[in-house]
Amino acid sequence: MKLIECPRDAMQGLTHFIPTATKTAYLNTLLGVGFDTLDFGSFVSPKAIPQLQDTAEVLAGLDLSQTRTKLLAIVANLRGAETALQHPEIQYLGFPLSVSETFQRRNTNKTIAEALADVASMHELCGKQSRTLVVYLSMGFGNPYGDPWSPEVVADFTRQLANLGIRIVALSDTIGASTAATITPLFAELIPAFPAIEFGAHLHSTPDSWREKVEAAYQAGCRRFDGAIGGIGGCPMAADVLTGNMATENLLAFALENGLETGLDLDAFAQAQRMAREQVFH
Repeated sequence: MKLIECPRDAMQGLTHFIPTATKTAYLNTLLGVGFDTLDFGSFVSPKAIPQLQDTAEVLAGLDLSQTRTKLLAIVANLRGAETALQHPEIQYLGFPLSVSETFQRRNTNKTIAEALADVASMHELCGKQSRTLVVYLSMGFGNPYGDPWSPEVVADFTRQLANLGIRIVALSDTIGASTAATITPLFAELIPAFPAIEFGAHLHSTPDSWREKVEAAYQAGCRRFDGAIGGIGGCPMAADVLTGNMATENLLAFALENGLETGLDLDAFAQAQRMAREQVFH
């Protein structure tokens, strides 16, 4: 079971600014846990996400010498991708491509067609530098705007991404709309249909809905899961009330209950939990 920790997603919607030194210390602690990937920051307009305006400074303070964890940064346009690619420590660039036209405009100020053109350009840039573009299909389980959604719509988006050569696609539950009834058929259809793509689950949940969501995705073949310690955060562009991220504690509990290997150092994880609670998100 591949776990991706997303402190960027946990931090981005907070109204108080977390000092750069605190962010850096927390991320260095997370690097010792053994996650596959750390979604650590973003190269977007400070006006849009002021919390992450110091991503380059934070990156400069990270100790990558003793970790197996790879770094992922979110970008919202080609300029952000070009900036991120100036940092060789970043292996993955993440781009939110929305299944909802309304949310694509709201999130990146682009149409879906324009965003897909950006995806093609970003993928080409990444390939030239031996990096990988991860595409998040936001609003992947439905949207509150009345825009078209169905498994067929998501499959069509995935087909376009596969034709571009994208190799990692994370179905993203931007507003917590997913249920087992929507999660299972999506992954069950997409995973066998696109064997060259690694599918991930970026699920948002409430404390009483997480298990059915994780079980549904795992049983349908998903092995890549995004989480955030404490279940903190969500997308500030999506709704007035944020539905929290999938708590990493719950993903770890699911893995332990089912005898699944995660590669995490549990002592280091407990240390990161304490730091999150006492210093970062207090």
